[in-house]
Amino acid sequence: MNNFILAGGMVYTGDDAFTGSVIIEGEKIAAVVPGIPDESAYSPDRYQTIDCRGRMVMPGAIDEHVHFRDPGLTEKGDMATESRAAVAGGVTSFFDMPNTRPQTTTRSAWEAKMSRAAEVSAANYAFFPGATNSNASELLAMDTSRIPGIKVFMGSSTGDMLVDSNSTLSRLFSEFKGVIAVHAESESIIRANTESLRSRYGDEIPLGAHHLLRSRRACLEATAKAVELARHTGARLHVMHLTTADELALFSPGQVENKQITCETCPHYLVFTADSVEATGGLTKCNPAIKEEEDRRALLRAVRLGAIDVVATDHAPHLRSQKSGNALTATSGMPSVQFSLPVMLQLAAEGNFSYDTVVERMCTAPARLFGIEGRGFLRPGYWADVAVVAPCAPYEITDEMVVSRCGWTPYAGKRLEFKVEQTWVNGHCAWRDGRFDDSVHAARPLTFNNH
Repeated sequence: MNNFILAGGMVYTGDDAFTGSVIIEGEKIAAVVPGIPDESAYSPDRYQTIDCRGRMVMPGAIDEHVHFRDPGLTEKGDMATESRAAVAGGVTSFFDMPNTRPQTTTRSAWEAKMSRAAEVSAANYAFFPGATNSNASELLAMDTSRIPGIKVFMGSSTGDMLVDSNSTLSRLFSEFKGVIAVHAESESIIRANTESLRSRYGDEIPLGAHHLLRSRRACLEATAKAVELARHTGARLHVMHLTTADELALFSPGQVENKQITCETCPHYLVFTADSVEATGGLTKCNPAIKEEEDRRALLRAVRLGAIDVVATDHAPHLRSQKSGNALTATSGMPSVQFSLPVMLQLAAEGNFSYDTVVERMCTAPARLFGIEGRGFLRPGYWADVAVVAPCAPYEITDEMVVSRCGWTPYAGKRLEFKVEQTWVNGHCAWRDGRFDDSVHAARPLTFNNH
């Protein structure tokens, strides 16, 4: 039997919220109805009813910014382990970034990732090809119905993926018809900050100075450059992992599908401040750096008001040993895909924004922004990607809960009142009550209509 009724929960469709039921037939949603449907309409011989009373039933989250480390960095995590971490956190679809080994800067490297995901991914998948100073022609020839966009590093990056050629940037922004997602930090400002801090500390720049090394000015200058270029060329720009109150002046509230220029932030910028980097021994060190309390408050407000369009994780697992060191030597990045949805719901419960806002920023807005076909909402005819979340007694996150291969989380010690109880991927319950069901390989490649 592959027909199910998720019955009696608080259903957040992405369009509305009410107490109701989601009817799943095969891989798709057949209906979303108020209350619990009568057996005369949905016979127990054909439908298995799952009691979701007291639960939140919402579209599976779409994490449009992850680093799953496959290929080439798989000691930290790989497509199988990290996609399972996603599913354990109610994330049913992900977009993986190109800075792997080899980098995803050619069509053949992109195809290899797609083939790997088809074999092992537990969640639906897509991959950003990445720009370099010399591969614009190859990127412009790619099938935009199979990629979410292109990733441009306008700041420090792995290998040769820093795009600092103005002619390349101008060509990509003028000619690419999909979404251009950028990492925006000014390389020249970061270099100047590094030399200034080295004059004071030598090569032992403390972790607590990381936000001074990768400063708010470095972010603002690069983001402003990207926004100006997009406005001049008409390009569809998405600025990733926004960290400062200053940058918010460049963005405005509104419906994401009506915007030419959009932005994202991450849960760790909404939870932590710069002080956490030293306090955690580098576990929350990331690029761009976490900034000050005033920035955290401004970002929370922007999520609520819609100036920030999407919340994604920048999930970037490293071995714990790689996180030790100083501001120059400790590796930047942290895992978070497993706990992002419960953390955001906790922030909502604390009054920062509504539960509907969490659904909007993590489920529906990514689907609308990137034109993902048939996902992001609980609607008849859409793929049955569903997260069922149970409000629960307060519990503490521990490293022992971590599914990611890296085996730790920056949220260890944080108390939450929400747990992902079930995650449905294309009509298959891949995660339920703390266990995976790998009997079906349900994941599919995402498809796009974003231009």
